[in-house]
Amino acid sequence: MFMKRILITLVMALLCLSVLHAQSSREITGLVTSVEDGAALPGVNVVLKGTSIGTVTNVAGYYTIQVPISGGTLVFSFIGLQTKEVKIGKLDILNVTLSLDVSQLSEVVVTGYGRANKRLSKEETGAPVSMHQSMHIPYQDYVQPVPDTEEYEGVSENVFKDALKDPLSTFSIDVDEASYSNVRRFINNGQQPPKDAVRIEELINYFDYDYAQPSSEHPFNIITEISTAPWNEKHKLVHIGLQGKSIATENLPPSNLVFLIDVSGSMSDVNKLPLLKSSFTMLVNELRPQDYVSIVVYAGAAGLVLEPTSGKEKNKIVAALDKLQAGGSTAGGAGIQLAYSVAEQHFKKEGNNRVILATDGDFNVGASSNESMEQLIEQKRKSGVFLTVLGFGMGNYKDSKMEILADKGNGNYAYIDNITEAKKVLVNEFGGTLFTIAKDVKLQVEFNPAKVSAYRLIGYENRMLKTEDFNNDKKDAGELGSGHTVTALYEVIPVGVKSDFFSVDPLKYQKPALSNTASQSDELMTVKFRYKQPDGEVSKLIVHSLKDRETLLANTSNNFRWSAAVAAFGMLLRESEYANQYSYDRVVDLAKGARGKDDEGYRIEFIKMVQSMGLMARK
Repeated sequence: MFMKRILITLVMALLCLSVLHAQSSREITGLVTSVEDGAALPGVNVVLKGTSIGTVTNVAGYYTIQVPISGGTLVFSFIGLQTKEVKIGKLDILNVTLSLDVSQLSEVVVTGYGRANKRLSKEETGAPVSMHQSMHIPYQDYVQPVPDTEEYEGVSENVFKDALKDPLSTFSIDVDEASYSNVRRFINNGQQPPKDAVRIEELINYFDYDYAQPSSEHPFNIITEISTAPWNEKHKLVHIGLQGKSIATENLPPSNLVFLIDVSGSMSDVNKLPLLKSSFTMLVNELRPQDYVSIVVYAGAAGLVLEPTSGKEKNKIVAALDKLQAGGSTAGGAGIQLAYSVAEQHFKKEGNNRVILATDGDFNVGASSNESMEQLIEQKRKSGVFLTVLGFGMGNYKDSKMEILADKGNGNYAYIDNITEAKKVLVNEFGGTLFTIAKDVKLQVEFNPAKVSAYRLIGYENRMLKTEDFNNDKKDAGELGSGHTVTALYEVIPVGVKSDFFSVDPLKYQKPALSNTASQSDELMTVKFRYKQPDGEVSKLIVHSLKDRETLLANTSNNFRWSAAVAAFGMLLRESEYANQYSYDRVVDLAKGARGKDDEGYRIEFIKMVQSMGLMARK
């Protein structure tokens, strides 16, 4: 009897504490929409003024926040929109409308973000989905100087090589886009990006190019073009483009996806786990009934929170995402082990089997070093499961780990800095991000020393391969997704041109000589490609030659001039000697003339970003 009274007393005490807690706070929910067209606004900051309590609106524009019972003021903000403060009243539902901030948007075109996307039923998302975004980065209220705990792999810029002594250039393709959005984050925060954060090939490949679809038996088309290098009129610029075959969503193979989500304490910031949830919700809304999703989370340990669930049960998948909370240390290695195990258990033969890792990369428990993570992923890719890595956050961001994981896991890597970027990666580029059409894609270029004195590959420094790796089918290389484009640029010094950037003394003991074949050929170079089918182990070879037609820069395609503008921007950010006193203003002029079709507004955003850097450089 005595013990029974104690238990009753404890239960009553707990109930009283629960009531007191409930009485000390309340839940406010609401919808944030645009004044201009009434569209829902995802990714809007919602912060309790004077506190660190905050959230962001989800993909349908809704938010939920716990506030003190005494009330307060909520601050709604999104760069490109006017910040609005709203006092909390007696009602628990607080809907808000936001207007465009013309002074911030300036010349920025936002019509590409004002069109409505596919609407989902209320049973699936709780509200119609409409994407209306500004062109700039959200989260201005929490932007702070970035601490020195971010990690980037060192990049040593490619130099000019002698075409007579070293005529072969070999590298793996790269379809990652993370560097571009990460660089954008720094610039829009008013900061100079770290040089090693600038990977020029990822800046170039952030954009789609207007290449023709493949018409042969191969899954991609090859395009080449040559003209004057904009930053050095003595030099030539060679443009190499790949266009992956676009496969309609309904014809894509069924997916076995495992969401591997970091819920450690470092993911608690509003631009990490909250943004991650909204991003994955967008992806879930794209899934078909034949696609299945599992969810694995990791913090101090790893666990399975959702068994494989059909894409037709969107509400169930989204509910599992909504329940996730951040806390604890980061056992990244254990999470990867479990995620791959789940993917292998439910492996779909002839399907798309993929782990999608979302994290800030701050592993600190178990396998955490770059080397150990690399070895782990190399072992796991043999299972036929591909990897997509999505990076979130700032301050402690570990770009070096993320890039290694994607490179070694037969995958791709993107940095999600706002809900608009999530839409680009997971909706607009759904097929390219998640469905591989060719793996281990390598390029080897042989330059004709009768035409080319020296050459250098722009970017791809951490994708370089040995000459003998090209014919070695055991050597890992890059993957190409459905509809993806890949672009690479070479800067070339023609024979007979004296350049300040390349000077080599003649050899004392030998004199390399041109062959008759080289002397008699009008070809500038030969490009060779090797690739494998996604489930294949033997590569196929494609050979493509290029002649110099002496095309003026003004007469080149928009593809050529746009890629050149982006490359020049990357060289300026890296303070490359090869930029040759080129300026941000000239990059802007070149890009404006090559903008072309820009439905989503990505290119005008780039132009505005270059203009911002120009202003920063002049201060």
